[in-house]
Amino acid sequence: MAVTVFLGLLGVAAAFFVYQTFLRERWIRNRKFPTDWEAILHQNQAVYPRLSSDQQSRLQQLIHLFLADKTFYGCAGLVITDEMRVTIAAEACLLVLNHDGAVYPGLRFILVYPSAFRAHREQHQGDGTVSEEGYDLLGESWSNGKVILSWDDVTHGVKDFDDGHNVVLHEFAHQLDGLSGSTNGAPPLRSNSYKSWARVFGDNFADLQQRSAHNLPTLINKYGATNPAEFFAVVTETFFEQPRELQERRPELFEELCRYYRLDPREWHRGSPPS
Repeated sequence: MAVTVFLGLLGVAAAFFVYQTFLRERWIRNRKFPTDWEAILHQNQAVYPRLSSDQQSRLQQLIHLFLADKTFYGCAGLVITDEMRVTIAAEACLLVLNHDGAVYPGLRFILVYPSAFRAHREQHQGDGTVSEEGYDLLGESWSNGKVILSWDDVTHGVKDFDDGHNVVLHEFAHQLDGLSGSTNGAPPLRSNSYKSWARVFGDNFADLQQRSAHNLPTLINKYGATNPAEFFAVVTETFFEQPRELQERRPELFEELCRYYRLDPREWHRGSPPS
């Protein structure tokens, strides 16, 4: 009897928590979007004016949810401003514009450097020794709830939405990938078939590796040949910024990404010159 009562109370508590979460999310979504934030979007985000009015409203709601739960930190003396927060949130939320559920639920912190930052990594040598090497990075996505970005490269990526390079799209694609529990180029799928995804992505990844090895021209940045996780992040940049070219050259890959992201970004590029 006591166990039954306890389980009943536990169920009620869980239901109350879910209901409170729903009410909080609805309240956040429906808050008025500040006019100065919208001015930031028009000024900084080249793609924003190309969105339909419904898409703009949806993006504004997602920005509210994103900023309500994520904390920004300035690094190397950088002072975080609303311009930085709104610009980064808007670009990250493009990836989940038509997704259901929480907005990057595992992400808690966004660290922003003024420009490319130096990271040090241990390198294991063939003779068993370990050395430390430094790398200049534009961004990083970590599995412990953290994304690191270079503000200079953020601004370049959001203002030129046609060149196929966008550090925010890249790093937040890694965050989506990691929702499966492992960042390996296979995010959780709803509309896609895992079998089709594995075949299409595997074939295109292998082709990019071969082209990179033989120094052949590619639409997809050759950094995507590093591993399947980087391929997913790089091809996400291409999908959003050069969708017409991707559809023409890699139609199966384009269709898989359309089904995954539940949108067709070609509508945002009508009338823009091909890259």
